[in-house]
Amino acid sequence: MASQHGQDAKFFQRGKIEEFRAELQAAEAKDKKYQKRKTVLKKIVANITMGNDTLTYRPVSPLFHDVIQCISTPLLEIKKKLGVSSPGLCLIRSDHQKSRWGQIYILDSLLRFVPEEHSEAELMAERIIVQLQHANSAVVLTTIKVLLYLMNYMENRRLIEYICRKMGPPLVALLSSGPEVQYVALRNILLIIQRRPTVLKNDVKVFFCKYNDPIYVKLAKLEIMYRLAREENAREVLAEFEEYASEVDIDFVRKSVRSIGRLAIKVEAAADSCIQSLLTLIDTKVTYVVQEAVIVIRDIFRRYPGKYEGIIPTLCENLDILDESEAKAAMMWILGQYADRIDNADELLDDLVYNFLDEPTEVQLALLTAVVKLFIFKSSSETAKALVHKVLKWATEEVDNPDLRDRGFMYWRMLAMNPALAQEIVLAEKPAITTDADRMDRGALDQLLLHAGTLGSIYHKNPETFIRNAAGRALVDTPALNPASRAVLVPLSRPHLPPTTVAVSGPGPVEPTLTAPAGPSKPTPPIPSVDVAGDGDLLRDSDAVPEKRGRDVSGDAETDEDGEDEVPDKAGDPYANLDGAFSGYLADKPQPIGSSRAGNVELDDLLL
Repeated sequence: MASQHGQDAKFFQRGKIEEFRAELQAAEAKDKKYQKRKTVLKKIVANITMGNDTLTYRPVSPLFHDVIQCISTPLLEIKKKLGVSSPGLCLIRSDHQKSRWGQIYILDSLLRFVPEEHSEAELMAERIIVQLQHANSAVVLTTIKVLLYLMNYMENRRLIEYICRKMGPPLVALLSSGPEVQYVALRNILLIIQRRPTVLKNDVKVFFCKYNDPIYVKLAKLEIMYRLAREENAREVLAEFEEYASEVDIDFVRKSVRSIGRLAIKVEAAADSCIQSLLTLIDTKVTYVVQEAVIVIRDIFRRYPGKYEGIIPTLCENLDILDESEAKAAMMWILGQYADRIDNADELLDDLVYNFLDEPTEVQLALLTAVVKLFIFKSSSETAKALVHKVLKWATEEVDNPDLRDRGFMYWRMLAMNPALAQEIVLAEKPAITTDADRMDRGALDQLLLHAGTLGSIYHKNPETFIRNAAGRALVDTPALNPASRAVLVPLSRPHLPPTTVAVSGPGPVEPTLTAPAGPSKPTPPIPSVDVAGDGDLLRDSDAVPEKRGRDVSGDAETDEDGEDEVPDKAGDPYANLDGAFSGYLADKPQPIGSSRAGNVELDDLLL
């Protein structure tokens, strides 16, 4: 071994970039056994080992593109040499004989690579994009995950668009698998199209539901169809929604009717057609269909104020069918908002007020506001005066809900003191609703896409939120990171575990002896505690600090940076909080340590 090191010493030279490039180019001409390439690569690796910065194996190195050509050589020793200097690029070499699980682990490990330059991400993406043609669905999803990660560090827009076009066909091919694989693919597609809408913008038809699809697949496809809908394909999507609204499954029908209303809000050109479809569905007199239609029509009224109020009489005709709280609240909002245009609005609200005390809180709040609006619009009507007086009296005297009671007092005071101000506040112009609330936050979406193909992409939650001690992933800020991604960068918070040991000031506890002492035993000093019996000054007035009820009053729990309790207190356990209880501690017997301090849990050091 020593002789081998002596032979390698001649290769440890510096400042020969041009010579190495010439030797690599000359070795490509006549080097059937790849011996010349091996020798040159050995020199390069030796210079890197010696710390020659001019040969550091990075994409900015002058020798990078020349050395990368040697990856395709079948000689294993050359690949090992490249692996020593650049593990990331060695992992993505074109080796199709790897097992599918091996390829998955190799691709997933590339998420540890943080590009410092745009060219690094672009070169690596070009190397792994061939894996999109793999037959295994897990390999395809993992490749897409890595590509989406690398696209945050690219600046070549043409390359980004090219990668988006290449990702579409593999995702569509996954829909020909079994229902379980389809569902996993659909949940991942729902995330991808929110971040990169161009991936499947022309493939909405492949998500049309089949008659034999399971209900969970149908619901997932329905959401994706809505996401991909735009003015060009709105007519086709609406026709599909109308057909789904006549299905047998109630949940699927409800979601279809609601999707029609969301489509009207999203695509203004299709709003008229959607309204006609909803009126047709209301004429069926099917209870759950009518109720869903009323709910979405309320949102359409807010999206297009003053445009579709002519359908209000049709809604009022179906008032008796409504029996769900959300549908009732939506109808009451319509009656109150357009009380000046409905001639018999006071009679309709009078019938609804009859069961005010028995209704859910959501309905009571909507009915209270509707009655106040009716009184503002028709202040001269005796029916409106009696109605608002009765509802306000019930809301302030016979209802236990604090929100409803406080709103009743607020309305009563405004109407009594300044009716003009009440009109200005209650009938204030409301902002038109949009579909922006349906979108996931950009920063959270970028973070969630780093878990594509995993359980987190199915739940649409980061693994650390439902797996104990799981390490999260997040984009790392480097000079190559896109400005748009940097603006919404989510910092990665590591789980903060409680310390495994407790530091006790003063001398340690003395172990007790087995034999009793001859003389009188010295009494053990009591552990400091807080008077909770009501004799002390801390909790003498129970109404002064209501927020302290149900919490340990022996001291504030230790908290970490995020405000979460580091060590949860146990009810009735005097040793639950040991940090502040042992000042000046002297005892003859060892004291027990809370079980929450025990154990030695190591942090799983995964990708930052």
